[in-house]
Amino acid sequence: METITKARKIGGSIAVIVPEEVVKKENIKPNDMVKIDIVREDDLSFLWGKLKSIKMSTQEIMEIIDEGEKD
Repeated sequence: METITKARKIGGSIAVIVPEEVVKKENIKPNDMVKIDIVREDDLSFLWGKLKSIKMSTQEIMEIIDEGEKD
C-alpha cells in the first residue's frame, strides 16, 4: 500500500509516521517489521495559485497529459 507522510525530526533521527488507515489495512502492530520504500516527494506548494493565467480547461490539460503518457 502506498501513502505519503511527512518526515519529522526526533532527537538526532528522522522519523515517519504511518497513517492510521495504513496501520489498520495492513494490520501493523507494535514491533512488527515493515518494509519501507523511500522516495522523496518534491514540495510543489509554491506553485499554488501561480498558474491562474492558463486559459485552458481542466479537461484540455488532462488530454494533453494523457497524450504525453502515450509517447
